[in-house]
Amino acid sequence: MSLVEAVANVIVGYGVAVMTQILIFPVFGLHTTLAQNLKMGAVFTVVSIARSFALRRVFEAIRMRSAK
Repeated sequence: MSLVEAVANVIVGYGVAVMTQILIFPVFGLHTTLAQNLKMGAVFTVVSIARSFALRRVFEAIRMRSAK
């Protein structure tokens, strides 16, 4: 179930990112196509996954040091 949760989190996060861009970008005078929003959402999703993984590894290393 952890894998299902992780995949669902990524899918929902991608959808939220794209919808946020569609709604917020015009407020700042940025006008993008749906294809551009989908691509940017994908980039943000990959960066988010990498950030989460890196932080998880850092905190796991801290936990392992504390356990010694």
